Amino acid sequence: MQTLQTTSLRVVDNTLWILDQQALPQQKNWLPADTVDALVGHIHALRVRGAPLIGLSASLLLALLAEHGMTRDALGQALEVLRAARPTAVNLMNNLDRMKQALAQPDYATALGAEALRLVQEDRELCERIARAGSALVTPGSRLLTHCNTGGLATAGVGTALGVIARAHEEGNVANVWVDETRPLLQGGRLTAWELGELGVPYQLITDSMAAGLMAQGLVDAVWVGADRIAANGDVANKIGTYSLAVLAKYHDVPFYVAAPQTTLDPACPNGAAIPIEQRAAAEVTGVAGSFGAVQWAPEEARVYNPAFDVTPASLISGWVLDGGVVTPEEVAKGRFAG
Repeated sequence: MQTLQTTSLRVVDNTLWILDQQALPQQKNWLPADTVDALVGHIHALRVRGAPLIGLSASLLLALLAEHGMTRDALGQALEVLRAARPTAVNLMNNLDRMKQALAQPDYATALGAEALRLVQEDRELCERIARAGSALVTPGSRLLTHCNTGGLATAGVGTALGVIARAHEEGNVANVWVDETRPLLQGGRLTAWELGELGVPYQLITDSMAAGLMAQGLVDAVWVGADRIAANGDVANKIGTYSLAVLAKYHDVPFYVAAPQTTLDPACPNGAAIPIEQRAAAEVTGVAGSFGAVQWAPEEARVYNPAFDVTPASLISGWVLDGGVVTPEEVAKGRFAG
């Protein structure tokens, strides 16, 4: 396969490398993801994260394994193991469905390589389309609030919600970005703050519990978030804490936008209640760990509830910004996402 480079993925000498997002921003470490077990481990540990990026990394690995001579049967088994690595993020399933079709071709190694590269290029292009469509909704002097990380670290391109914000900044319309720290793993504090700093976008980091106070003071003009899955009725699964923001935005009459690619749509999923929500390790809540080490603050025997995502009902969403354009609540109510 040709050499490839995105913000978080590299293919060099027919080996897939991932940027360790758990070590950012203190360290910029590139780790090999040259086996299925290695990539699944990176996904579970959130060294690879972001719904689009997870799907792309799995697709690239399958293509590389085929180039290295893995048999069709073994590739099929590897594909299913990768499919189960992150149950909430539907981009992974959608990408692997396309890779499965390529695997059925007579020259499957060539077909898998071509399809994986096509998926990467498509992601770059759809990020640009999302950024263009979304930035048109950002008015001059906007103070925007975002949650988790939705930039180039999570995609092959400029990102989804963060791509919109970056484009709006280039157009001179962003006064400030409020960055939720995004507990418990701090993707906002570690990753979004770093990306915005690299892009020169003015931002201020806040704890998740500060959003309500900012909205009450009239200091938030719109909320922009991404999505891991969009159900047929428009309900959205995204990083835990998103639903809270949507409720706050509704109460304070602040527009709440979801930016995501078409690959995040799941017409077969009727509503948010049908979206599987991943439960993660208790240690993520009882303390904190990173490149700086680990700290435990809760009692050792503390029981923990730690869902990675929550579901925001369609009724709380002002607009879904896809690579095909902006979808309104009226269109969703008429079955726009139902397939």
